[in-house]
Amino acid sequence: MAERSSQQLPTPNAALSAGSPFHPRLGDLAVDLAKSGRVGVVVALPSDSSASYQLRPPSGGADWRARSDGSTLRPVPVPVTHVTPMQRDAVYDSRAQQAAMAVTVHYEDGGVCESLLVLAPAQVELYYNQLGHMIKARESAQDRRR
Repeated sequence: MAERSSQQLPTPNAALSAGSPFHPRLGDLAVDLAKSGRVGVVVALPSDSSASYQLRPPSGGADWRARSDGSTLRPVPVPVTHVTPMQRDAVYDSRAQQAAMAVTVHYEDGGVCESLLVLAPAQVELYYNQLGHMIKARESAQDRRR
């Protein structure tokens, strides 16, 4: 594991510009970077009568306003529920000294995406041993049922 040599400190008076603006729809959850990452439900959109987004805490409470350009808003990430291996061969890259295995990431909202599980040699050995123990435990359980 790589160690950090120095800690990054925030720049005083720096503008919030981490990525492209998010333009949520009515009812969407949004993170407001200008409010220390506070999460809110969008209850009003910028319009002719309102020059900003209006957000409210999901559990209720006082509303607040966010910039109409969406520059301080970010989508709330959907939580991952689990990851499953795909039925593809794992690959070992001897130059990088790491293994890669295709996986499917499953999200709470039912969405999925394909990704890679990248393992260092020590992790490959650890999981080899752990999988061996799980296979033996499964075989023992099957033998007891017979």
